[in-house]
Amino acid sequence: MSIQVYILGILAEENSYPYMLKKRLSEPIPIDQFTGLNENKLYYHFEKLAAKGHIIPVETIREENRPDKHVYQITEQGRQELKIQMYNAFENAKEISEMYIALVNIKHVEIEKVIAIIERKLEKNRLTWETYLSFSPRVDEHSDQYLGFKYIGDHSLSRAQHTKEWLEDLVLRLKELKNGTKL
Repeated sequence: MSIQVYILGILAEENSYPYMLKKRLSEPIPIDQFTGLNENKLYYHFEKLAAKGHIIPVETIREENRPDKHVYQITEQGRQELKIQMYNAFENAKEISEMYIALVNIKHVEIEKVIAIIERKLEKNRLTWETYLSFSPRVDEHSDQYLGFKYIGDHSLSRAQHTKEWLEDLVLRLKELKNGTKL
């Protein structure tokens, strides 16, 4: 789950609490508004991660007329879970946007494994693209259904090509990162 990857990724760097993570998501770009992520969802996932032993509370900050803030840190078990969830995010992503949170936290996993996952996705995408290329609507071009079939075919081909290009670019960037060259 990308929310948990986000939480574990931040906690792998520094101790924090839900409100601070929410604040980080809203500045400078209000990502929280685009994703519908709110404090309640963050608190829910913090509690879930704590119940599984992936994070532990290490400090309580008390302020007058404010609720207590429970500061958490990631456990070793949480670091392992972060890797598992990140590899799963790359493996299971149907859209490139589903990899965003994992990409932001890429330093917590082995780049070679991610490259292998993305290259498998590229091969699968290549096969899909070839299928689209071989597709020709079996509908008379004067039929009222032709526009729909033509549009679906063109859109599918365009998406497959676009995904292929972005995955190829991602592999190149990951290889540059692995080799220590500038992205």
